[in-house]
Amino acid sequence: MTKITRRGMLALSGSALGMSACGPGGENQDAIVADPEAVPFAGTVTFEHGVASGDPLPEAVVLWTRVTRQTGSGPIPVFWKVMGGGPDGEVVASGVGETTPARDDTFKIDVDGLSPGTEYHFQFSVAGEDGTVSSPTGRTKTAPPADSDDALKFVFISCSNYPFGFFNTYREIAKQDDLDAIIHLGDYFYEYGVDGYGGSTGEEIGRRHDPITETVTLDDYRIRHAQYKSDADLQAAHAAAPWLCTWDDHESTNNSYRTGAQNHNPEDNEGDWTTRKQMAVQAYLEWMPVRDPVAGRARETIYRKFQFGTVATLFCLESRLTGRSEEISWFAELGGLAPAEVPLRAMSTMVRVSADERTMLGAEQEAWLADGLQGSVSSGTQWQVLANQVVMAKVVPPNFNETLSPEQVEGFGDGFGKLMVDFSVLRLPSNLDAWDGFPAARDRLYRDAEAAGARLITLTGDTHTAWANTLLDGNGNQRGVEFGCTSVTSPGMGTWMPGVDDLGVQYAEANPEVDYHDPHGNGFTLLTLTPSDVQADFIKVSTVLETEYQAEVSAQWATSADGDGMTPLSEV
Repeated sequence: MTKITRRGMLALSGSALGMSACGPGGENQDAIVADPEAVPFAGTVTFEHGVASGDPLPEAVVLWTRVTRQTGSGPIPVFWKVMGGGPDGEVVASGVGETTPARDDTFKIDVDGLSPGTEYHFQFSVAGEDGTVSSPTGRTKTAPPADSDDALKFVFISCSNYPFGFFNTYREIAKQDDLDAIIHLGDYFYEYGVDGYGGSTGEEIGRRHDPITETVTLDDYRIRHAQYKSDADLQAAHAAAPWLCTWDDHESTNNSYRTGAQNHNPEDNEGDWTTRKQMAVQAYLEWMPVRDPVAGRARETIYRKFQFGTVATLFCLESRLTGRSEEISWFAELGGLAPAEVPLRAMSTMVRVSADERTMLGAEQEAWLADGLQGSVSSGTQWQVLANQVVMAKVVPPNFNETLSPEQVEGFGDGFGKLMVDFSVLRLPSNLDAWDGFPAARDRLYRDAEAAGARLITLTGDTHTAWANTLLDGNGNQRGVEFGCTSVTSPGMGTWMPGVDDLGVQYAEANPEVDYHDPHGNGFTLLTLTPSDVQADFIKVSTVLETEYQAEVSAQWATSADGDGMTPLSEV
């Protein structure tokens, strides 16, 4: 048994101390620590938030947990180990790090020296006054070797609002035992208090947000992360496979952009935006299994890429906090106008929306993505996959005055559905929070993709509805395809426009780029990529308002490589 002094423990853990830990090649891999009791903690702890892994590379992966201290103060030594050949297999890597209240007692380690394309299991332990306490065991997997052309299986998900329902979607994902990764496209949690979006449903089913107020301070964001990760179904999904995560707006606050947010109100004692944004980012980096941005970059520059053999390069985009231009909202632009004033104001608004200087990603990230697409194609990679937050296709609502009956319109009351009916006659994009609100930036992305010869597979969340879209540039040429997942719990458009069973069909008929749209239900999308084909299976759970549910594949759409491009989408 190896005995390690406190000085030796700190040397082993390097400069990380359980934070983002040493990167690949870090010195904490130089020795195997056999016994967590060699570095005891003068207190008692539990593991109440599960384990997670993420950001897989061919020889490295990030491991995460959170230690809940029951008694004791000061740093907590955390022992970690990685096993090959199953959860009871041989320990192939281990070490000791440390966590402190300064990072909310979360612990993150970047383990390198692993074998490509290999399944591993991992676990954490703390030696406390009542003996050694161990975390649950998690499964992870490294990315395949550079020359691999093996098929890939990803799940992608979005929009998990705790009060809106039980995490049955996560429970179903945890049953998938052969995933290469789980991709979360944002809105991992929601910032609202109990009187906000979803609050009334949460009261009915016993899922009230904690804290009960909107998240504004660092403590607020940490408590909200802790609440979500206390859910057993989310823990099971985190333990099932490595995650690739990027945020959307609700991890900070609704409709956030570089310099502000729709739901940030300094006049209501919410402070300045820069401080709130940094608090949200800090809590996210503490609580999520992601690598921190490299030294010298702003902490919100979470965009990064991952290579999966010769089959796919996956680009995780950041489209909220680093480069997004100020929000333009139809509610703000048209609210309170007389009907006769609306068309002229709408036209002037679209002129502003279409301005060349408007950006979704920012110039630096646009250049990074353009270089990445070039490099991916030139290396012989078949598919260029964008982990993207908001709908990229051009979408306008149907003219509901023609497609809906008076009885259907009356059933909407004065809520969202009635607003959509009134707006639809304009035949303009309704969602300016999506890429439709940044058309010049979308055109630049398409030009970069064309110049690289990229086969774009865009993955999208945000709308709580399922999509299969053909992405067309301004000349009508196919630049790629888009698969949009529905939500984990948040309600889609079908909830706000009840009684319109063919709403998805209406959207497909009204939009050349929309092949399939389903505004009903909750679930996830299973994405399978081979060197020749890409298929998306849209999987629904029957309910999120009860813990008993059934799951079914509701639709399947696919594309294939075709010369230097790809085929149009087809239903399987």
